[in-house]
Amino acid sequence: MQHFKTLSSYLDYVGLPRPEHPMVSIFNSKGEGYLPCPRESSPPITNDCYSISLKKFVKGDLNYGRTTYDFTNGALIFIAPRQVLQWDSSVVFEQKGFSINFHEDFLKGTELALQIKKYSFFSYSVNEALHLSPKEEKQIESIVENIEIEYQNNQDVFSKDIIISHLNTLLKYANRFYQRQFLNRKELSNNLLEQFNLQLSEYFELGQLQEKGIPSIEQIANKMSVSQRYLSDTLKKETGKTTTEHLHLHLIDEAKNILLKPNKSISEVAYELGFEYPQYFSKLFKKKEGISPTEYREKYKLN
Repeated sequence: MQHFKTLSSYLDYVGLPRPEHPMVSIFNSKGEGYLPCPRESSPPITNDCYSISLKKFVKGDLNYGRTTYDFTNGALIFIAPRQVLQWDSSVVFEQKGFSINFHEDFLKGTELALQIKKYSFFSYSVNEALHLSPKEEKQIESIVENIEIEYQNNQDVFSKDIIISHLNTLLKYANRFYQRQFLNRKELSNNLLEQFNLQLSEYFELGQLQEKGIPSIEQIANKMSVSQRYLSDTLKKETGKTTTEHLHLHLIDEAKNILLKPNKSISEVAYELGFEYPQYFSKLFKKKEGISPTEYREKYKLN
């Protein structure tokens, strides 16, 4: 499985223009006619970016995790970091549409970094594109145009806050439209990766990291009422990553937000995340991110 850590490498792969900003990109086409997928087919891929796209598919399938994304009467698509995508040569879509892609680190230190995880439409359990009425589509396109204007202007100290504010507004409207579309519908609940992440989130939110330390895979599997072997084999087959890798990703994601809080030492962050020895935390963080926790804090600290 191929994984793209940077926004530029992912956009190069899918055939979109290189970004003007290293962590955010917007491509807004008002052209007519139809386009085939930029690549004839793709093996399973993952990346570290969020994607929000308005695409009207004419034919073809996009495999999303273990399911197929349903575009019937659909248009707006939401994909989160490290979700598995795959498509084949049959994909054809209308040329008109937009695609906003931003690296997850673009949100670090902001309220949206926490809020975006609460939107169910970024989950594997929602594998149906959001249908927009003409009025709703105009509302979304208006927000996208505001993002595009700011994106194309000279970048300054205000640009990031303005773009994130517009993204926040877009997601709030999308949430309203999703609640309308999925009212009276039951979301799929049999996805192991989603259940795995929910168990981790609950464990973290209840403060059990500090009390009991980092949970074992066996503990999580027991809470999910599956065997450790079944959980590990299924996640490895579905995502290309082991359960331990997913656990580490969750820990690092939590760490990134905590590191940007003022007046917390690296040792305090490590203990808060359940590490008995801070050096183990620092070693894992550098292995996954390529920089130390201290370097990350300096790079993304809030002014």
